[in-house]
Amino acid sequence: MTRRLQTLSPIDGSVYVERELATGQEIQSALNLAVSAQRRWRAVPVAERVAIARRAISLFAAREEELATELCWMMGRPIRFAAGEIRGFVERASYMADIAEQSLADIQLPVKEGFKRFIRREPLGVSLVIAPWNFPYLTAVNAVVPALLAGNAVLLKHSAQTPLCAERMVAAFDEAGLPRGVFQYLHMDHADTETLIQSPGLAHVAFTGSVAGGEKMEQAMAGRFLYSGMELGGKDPAYVRADADVSHAVETAMDGAFFNSGQSCCGIERIYVHDDVYDAFVEQAVALVRQYRLGRPDDPETTLGPVVRPESAAFIRNQIADALAQGATALIDETEFPLDEAGSAYLAPQILTGVNHGMRIMTEESFGPVVGIQRVSSDEEAIALMNDSDYGLTAAIFSQDVEAALAIADEIQTGTVFLNRCDYLDPALAWTGVKHSGRGCTLSSVGYEHLTRPKSFHFKILS
Repeated sequence: MTRRLQTLSPIDGSVYVERELATGQEIQSALNLAVSAQRRWRAVPVAERVAIARRAISLFAAREEELATELCWMMGRPIRFAAGEIRGFVERASYMADIAEQSLADIQLPVKEGFKRFIRREPLGVSLVIAPWNFPYLTAVNAVVPALLAGNAVLLKHSAQTPLCAERMVAAFDEAGLPRGVFQYLHMDHADTETLIQSPGLAHVAFTGSVAGGEKMEQAMAGRFLYSGMELGGKDPAYVRADADVSHAVETAMDGAFFNSGQSCCGIERIYVHDDVYDAFVEQAVALVRQYRLGRPDDPETTLGPVVRPESAAFIRNQIADALAQGATALIDETEFPLDEAGSAYLAPQILTGVNHGMRIMTEESFGPVVGIQRVSSDEEAIALMNDSDYGLTAAIFSQDVEAALAIADEIQTGTVFLNRCDYLDPALAWTGVKHSGRGCTLSSVGYEHLTRPKSFHFKILS
């Protein structure tokens, strides 16, 4: 019996993409081809790998308008913002290509008479990259392009919500001249993905998704001794100090909370504001959010699209209802956003005050257009609350005192700390999480260390 994948567009619930799922034989054939292709690919000089990657990046960028439209329909990104993801892909991929030769070069040791010693970074082998729907190109590029440049072969499994993203990425590299089998996509269900992870020949798994999904990955990898990297959930905080530029903090933090309808692993989900600027911050935040336009993402005037599916909207509505029942206050009138209806994927943005860490809205990942704002009286209180979380992907500080911000940043348990910005990945910096937000690292020169293994060469020279 043929098994099929269906992508229902959050715009109108229609079937936007339909694909047959790979059979067990097709999956095994793809793995066998990847293993064989990788043996040859690893011998290709890094400079040649980089040249192919640059051609692929250019070909990908040339399809920006088409790719942006597909993104809008598959996962609901407003069309006015969708092309930004294509540009972000190009930025990250280009940077990793720029630093590939230097990052992958042999590590030379000080001269020792009579010996030749160095450390070589060898590719791991075949990498399985499992990418999510919320930023389908920006999450995939973090692992795919560096893995290829490091000499690995890649099998890409994308979310059933965004299957075209995998196809488009592979097509660009195929057209750029990448040898057959080095980069392939597979449309698979969860069971077949777990079977592939347990198959001999696979060397590495890069997973981006939920904590529950990460737990499933670890169970599937048990006993396999695979290299792996995981980017999981987040409940990222922001702290607005008394000396912050309030207008800038409002504009930046609200964008970090509501961009992509709040569906970002590193989006701002909880904000702590010092007493001295609390009232001004909340007043300006409400005024700004009331200007958002909730609508169909294919409408160029829309600034806030639907969440990915009605079930996600129902989960967020339930979080908000629980908080209100516990004494929180909702500051946005949902009737100002008429598309917000029970059972719909269209959800009004919401700001909650009177919140605390006894409420799910401040501790449980929301992944939607809602943010809680809590009053604090000191840096110490803010630090304690920011660290009171199972997650640690990013944290943002808003302050005009760089040294004070640095002291706070040193105390925060997170992978990245921002000052006066948020929700952005600089490809020159290591992208990593702590606690339940994941392990491993992508991007930057450090990211290459997680896609290669060190091999030491210790030669004694006989005269």
